Formats: sequence, C-alpha cells, structure tokens
Amino acid sequence: MRPRLPQLNALKSFEAAARHESFTRAAEELCVTQGAVSHQVKALEAELAIKLFNRERQRLIITEAGRDYLAVVRDALDRIAIGTERLLQRQNTGVLTVSTSPDFAAKWLVHRLGHFAEAHSGIDLRVSATLHHVDFAREEVDLAVRHGDGNWPGLDAVRLSPERLFAVCSPKLLSGKRRLSNPADILKFPLIHMDSRADWKNWLQEAGLDDAAATHGPVLNRASMVIDAAINGQGIALARTTLAAWDLINGHLARPFPQSLPLSKTYWILCPKATANLPKIVTFRDWLLSEAASDLRRLRKLGGTSRLK
Repeated sequence: MRPRLPQLNALKSFEAAARHESFTRAAEELCVTQGAVSHQVKALEAELAIKLFNRERQRLIITEAGRDYLAVVRDALDRIAIGTERLLQRQNTGVLTVSTSPDFAAKWLVHRLGHFAEAHSGIDLRVSATLHHVDFAREEVDLAVRHGDGNWPGLDAVRLSPERLFAVCSPKLLSGKRRLSNPADILKFPLIHMDSRADWKNWLQEAGLDDAAATHGPVLNRASMVIDAAINGQGIALARTTLAAWDLINGHLARPFPQSLPLSKTYWILCPKATANLPKIVTFRDWLLSEAASDLRRLRKLGGTSRLK
C-alpha cells in the first residue's frame, strides 16, 4: 500500500512559513489567514509527532528536523510545479496527430500545412491519411476530419463547411472551337464519374438535359482522381465544394455553369468530448474553420458561386 501522505495544504503552509520565517507573510502569499497557516503547521507537527518550528519572540525558528524535512518538501513541491508546467505546455504545444481521408488530405489539407506550421511552430503536426475511421479510445489520434451526415455519437463534431456538387473542368475547355458555352455543350465531352453515374444523372436533370447522356465517360473510385482528371482536361467532372476549392481558387479548375446540387453530407471535425477544449485541438480546429470560411469567400468572388451557401 502507498504510505500515508500529509495534506498538501499543510506541506505548502510549512514550506512558505519556513521560507518567510513568518506565519503572517506565508498567509499573505497563500491568500489565507495567519490562523489558517498556523493551524496547518500545528496539524502537520501533530501528525508527524515532530516539532518543526520553535516560536521565539514572535519569530519562527526552524528546527534541525524541520530543516531536513523542508529540503524534502521543497524538492517535492518543485517537482510537482515543473511537472504541472510541462503537462500544460503539452496541452498547448507538442505532437498533434490528425486523421483524415486520403481525398481530404490530398485536395484540401496538404496545400495549407506550411501556413499552419508558420503560425503555430510549437505544434508538431502529424497527418495520417486513411479510409479507416479512427477509434479514439484505442489509437493515438487527437482529431479527425471525416465526411458524413453529422451523426457521430459520443464525439464532439463541428461541421467544417456547407457543400454543394457542381460541374468543373479545365479552364482550357472554356475557349477554343469546342468550348463550353451552355450546359448542353457538356455532352460533347467525356463525363468523369465518381463510383457510379447517379450524380451526373441528377445534375443533368437539374440543368434540364436528357440524363440518358450520363452513361458515357470513365468511372473512378476516388474524388481526388476525379478532380485531377478534370484538371488534366480529360473531361467534365462533378466536384464537392471543399475538395474543389483549392484548384478553383488557384485557377486549375473552372466552373463552366452555375447549376449545383445540395449535399446532405459534408466534412466534420471530430474529437473526443473530453479533449475538445485542449488548447492545441482548439487551435487546429479554429484554423480549419478559418481556412474553410476563407475558401467560401474567395469562391464567391470568382462568380457563379452564389449557391455555395
């Protein structure tokens, strides 16, 4: 069994009184009454059955036994203080492990990591791109960004940004003999599909076009592949706001037409509720939200994005 330890308040009172050689000044430092300090020290002496101070002419004189014990107490309190400071520093800085999907990492996060590192040099960011949904109870992951409908039981979940689905293409397709002038011109080009052809059918219906034309073009299984194929001029793709934002803002992609479809699923910032207010997690979450809000503002300035809200 662990040996019995004296009360921490009694040890603090003893150490302060020994340092100041005064109950009164110790009380001022500890923000308690002089009587409280005297009571704590007397209780400690009674518990130890050792006299720690001699009282001479309203002065405290530490005994030899008290001096020996003071060295032990002071070392212990210093260790607690140093350990506490290190713990608090780790909450503000240190390693922050983030799990994201490969698509989000490739098309949204990696372009911005340099900006985050410059602004928050004390945080050692580690990014794990995986399709696996993290188990916070078993894995050393602090925060995750995942695509879904917001139903994340037991977790603190903050929506990154609203999303819509719209057509994107290489800016080169907006000029030349086969340029895109109206939605019907989309059918002159391969349609790049994600997993199935359902999204293109819905978009063509929204644009008032025959959805039977949605049967041509390649089907890819990763959103980042779909976007990259469009950037390379291989056809017209449908892209979500979040994943397309960087390439639209930087001129790698263009939105030929304003038609878009609402999406019920979007990206969410997830972490255990118990750690949601840790400073380094708050810092990274606030940075993610700020970047996403900036994207929406810049996209609206590009035009044709009034329905991105």
